Amino acid sequence: MASEQNLVTANDPRGKHSNSGHHRVAPRGKYTVAGRIRTFFNPARVLILLVTIAAIIAAILKTPCRTGGWGAPEVYFAGCYADWTGLWTSRGFADDPWAPFRFDSGFEYPILIAVIASVLAWLAHAVAAGAESIGFDVGSNVVFYDLNFLAVVALWMLVTMVVAKLAGIRYWDAAMVAVAPGIIFAGFINWDMWAVAFMVTAMWAFAKHRYALAGVLVGLGAAVKLFPLFLLGAIIVLAIRTGRYYPLLITAAGAALAWLAVNLPLMLFNPDAWAVFYEYSSTREPGWSSIWHAYTTATGAEISGDELAGWAFWSFVVACAAIAIVGLTSRHRPRLAQLLFLIVAAFILVNKVYSPQFVLWLIPLIVLALPNWRDFLIFSAAELLHFWAIWGYLSGQTSGFDSQHLMDDTIYVGAVALHVTVLIYLIIRVLVDIYDPVHDPVRTTLEETAHPLLPKDDPIAAEFDAAEDVFVLRAGNA
Repeated sequence: MASEQNLVTANDPRGKHSNSGHHRVAPRGKYTVAGRIRTFFNPARVLILLVTIAAIIAAILKTPCRTGGWGAPEVYFAGCYADWTGLWTSRGFADDPWAPFRFDSGFEYPILIAVIASVLAWLAHAVAAGAESIGFDVGSNVVFYDLNFLAVVALWMLVTMVVAKLAGIRYWDAAMVAVAPGIIFAGFINWDMWAVAFMVTAMWAFAKHRYALAGVLVGLGAAVKLFPLFLLGAIIVLAIRTGRYYPLLITAAGAALAWLAVNLPLMLFNPDAWAVFYEYSSTREPGWSSIWHAYTTATGAEISGDELAGWAFWSFVVACAAIAIVGLTSRHRPRLAQLLFLIVAAFILVNKVYSPQFVLWLIPLIVLALPNWRDFLIFSAAELLHFWAIWGYLSGQTSGFDSQHLMDDTIYVGAVALHVTVLIYLIIRVLVDIYDPVHDPVRTTLEETAHPLLPKDDPIAAEFDAAEDVFVLRAGNA
């Protein structure tokens, strides 16, 4: 648009956009200006349509298990394994939808997952009973799977729309979330999408300066999975660098209160059931697809759960320290999404386990930190290879077939190595954008569309956006 070009010229008297290494952004049409979208097929509807199509594809891919059952090894050959159906019987949901809250509970998940699973289990029993009363024989475990499937689809739509809002003028980047192969194949295994939804909505609330709400969403997310808590780590780095601690204090307080609100009742009235997850996590031996399990598979070495707990924890501490140094030494302050991606990626690299559904943690963060279709497709291809490699590896342990008819362990180890390599590649790409923002498509888009009402530095950093640096670990402080 001409008005936008005039703004660029006015804010760029030296003409750096035409003479430097900045890539130019194509002029935007009248239907892409914020607040002026008047067509029926606006971005929101198109993104919802894309998620719907992708969800239908996912449902078709999972059909072999839904119609034929989730027994091994067929579940691995078809690539339609789901924790939901396995836990239905093994954790007592078939008999008692509130099994996770019993004193003899063996449900090894955080409290909010227990609540989600129990509510859906209760609904599954009610639906199955209602169907049976009118002559339809519907297995309650199948209904439980269907309810979880529909919940994930709804959350997928929510996450896509929130990512579009966080992406601002680059809202079409959210199409990567809408059609993500990682979600199509691995999004319907466990309850990870709930934590992803809490994480991205917390980022949205923070971007809107609603720090208390952001903290509550972080706390609820941490009651599902640990990684939404890492948003506080990214905020810590930005708070130190800018000297603005109010957003950190309010967000952290909200997170602590929300986490306690959902955890404290079970901690007080049934501490044994509450502690199952934490005890299991602390003593767990190397899990599937972690660097630790790939190492033991390739070498035959043994690592105890206690040893691994220390190694994984201190490896993550060192990685976080390195990320903090990056955040405090770069000439240009990193964006919030970049820091959060680095922290979550580091956690995944050194964690005790890398389950196939963990790919969901990274997808929205890649879109926000490194919105590049080439890199996203490279990542997706590597994750799809890993998805099938882990099932091939597990089928070899459960099928009883002769080894010549099964996938060799070296393919599994190679797939894990490729997953790690691509993740390190993405980390390096983000680091390059941090230290040389000329390559950062988010910042170059902001500069090319230099509008006074748009963010100056980071669209989702709230009051950290365009703030002055007060603490930088760099000679000269320039």
